[in-house]
Amino acid sequence: MHRLQHPPLWRMFFYFMRIIIFANGEMPNPDKARALIHPTDFIICADGGARHALALGLIPNLIIGDMDSLPSNFQLSAFHGEAIVYPKDKNETDLELALQHAAALTPDEIIIVAALGGRIDQTLANISLLSNFILATCNLRLNDGVEEIFLCKKQVEVKGRSGDTISLIPWGGNAEGVTTQNLKWKLNNEILYFNKTRGISNEMTSDVATISIAKGSLLIVHQTK
Repeated sequence: MHRLQHPPLWRMFFYFMRIIIFANGEMPNPDKARALIHPTDFIICADGGARHALALGLIPNLIIGDMDSLPSNFQLSAFHGEAIVYPKDKNETDLELALQHAAALTPDEIIIVAALGGRIDQTLANISLLSNFILATCNLRLNDGVEEIFLCKKQVEVKGRSGDTISLIPWGGNAEGVTTQNLKWKLNNEILYFNKTRGISNEMTSDVATISIAKGSLLIVHQTK
């Protein structure tokens, strides 16, 4: 890899509470995606994810990847931020490289935008990155404003609206001791089996739902109205 720009000195001392990573998937509702962004967010683009940031009028702080899918009207040589360029022949996807870089900055939260849709292999790989042990202490979510996906290993709160759809998908094996609050079809210390579909399409009955598990992991898929 090589850097086209040296990182600013303040990067060495500044603590990032939130990092937004734009992937190169689909962004179904730009307005809802834009509403996710805070003025103080640090913006990383995984290669072609730059097209989404630019479409929302955002200037990336960092672009990372092999640069084979940048927008045709974007000139990397004129980019004033930092770019980390990797060879095309590599073991990681551009998004995984972006996540590794984000994790090294030790933020409280990482939100990945536009990681879903398009190629199913890329989508599945993007979802699997949620279980990366390097990011275990960080609040990591895929979120495009319409749908958010994250892991539950002990207990999580889902904030949304009554009527939102919540799916609970066992991840990597069975999820045991699953208990829910404020979902239409309640679970009380029950098992969700990884090869069954019982947890699909539940419904929030309040603006906040709680899910807890005793053993295993659950993939939480929250679809907003």
